[in-house]
Amino acid sequence: MSRRTALTLGATLAFGAGLAVLPTQAQAATVVVSNSTDLASAIKNATAGTVIQVRGGTYYPTATLQSTANGTSSTPITLTAYGSETVKIDGSRLPSGSWIFKLTADYWNVSDITFQNSPDSAVVCQSCTGTNWNNIKTINGGDSGFTLTGDGTVNNTVRNLDSYGNYDAADHGQNADGVAIKFGSGTGNLVTGARLYNNSDDGIDLWSFSSPVTIEHTWSFGNGKNRWNDPAFEGNGNGYKLGGNGVTVAHVVNNSAAWDNAGNGFTENSNTGAIVINRTAAYANAKWGYYFATSSAKLGKNLAVGNGSGLVSKGSKVTSAGNNRDSGVPTPAFRSTDASSTYNARKPDGSLPDTTFLTTGSTTIGATMN
Repeated sequence: MSRRTALTLGATLAFGAGLAVLPTQAQAATVVVSNSTDLASAIKNATAGTVIQVRGGTYYPTATLQSTANGTSSTPITLTAYGSETVKIDGSRLPSGSWIFKLTADYWNVSDITFQNSPDSAVVCQSCTGTNWNNIKTINGGDSGFTLTGDGTVNNTVRNLDSYGNYDAADHGQNADGVAIKFGSGTGNLVTGARLYNNSDDGIDLWSFSSPVTIEHTWSFGNGKNRWNDPAFEGNGNGYKLGGNGVTVAHVVNNSAAWDNAGNGFTENSNTGAIVINRTAAYANAKWGYYFATSSAKLGKNLAVGNGSGLVSKGSKVTSAGNNRDSGVPTPAFRSTDASSTYNARKPDGSLPDTTFLTTGSTTIGATMN
């Protein structure tokens, strides 16, 4: 059952011989839910300032959880686990083609929840402004794990996301990315501290998103491999797919890494814009570490080692400085090429686990892996 509490504040004024009580606006409710029916109702009926706390357990909704309710920048709507309890929302009882959670809304904070086994995409935020996603997981879904889409997608932050194991069987793996920021526009969108791995298509895909997206402190690995024994498998497996469908846009990737992907580590994907790639590492990807054939990319202080097709493929418009494939720039040795520690649990604050994998101690080249 849900528990709803509301506090109404009053102001009392002396007025002649009596008192006048002037009520102020009621403080928004805190709602504690412990079953799927109450969870769906709380999400749908939230208002600015509502705090929805979900008790620990696994929830099996039978319809997509969704809302068009807006918070505000000062009174966002919050959806989070109750205290330190573990919350999983499982889509295995949803109709075919369903998403687990859809927002077409502004100013929500969503944290500390796992969305798993979705028939289609797990989480979709459509034309959202000012949402914050922190320490969530989108795993083993039937399409991309986490999606931002639509025009008016503005100032959204995705922090400390784990998105893995997503695979679209109907299309033989060609669509399911860890993060998809596709088919839309809007500035100020940030992905930071993400682990995007073992997805059937790409780690992160910015196909046909026409405004700059910033990615930082993110790891993308093991994507595009046929882990599902699909004889017609079509996953691409790029670590960072930074365009497509004719867009020209200057996306930014800082201090991030790509390894063991079936495609390229970092690729423009036909985006001719001035993409910025700074202090990243590309290791043991099956194709190029960095593929920027037609863009005006700015590649700086990046480290590529052991990629199948080579370190870099770059066209004449690319600016390249301080990278280990540039003249006079040495290739520092990695402290470790054992990736096992990158799967470890996150720190208590949700940040990436400590690792020496792909670190070099250099202050001038490569990802710092934190």
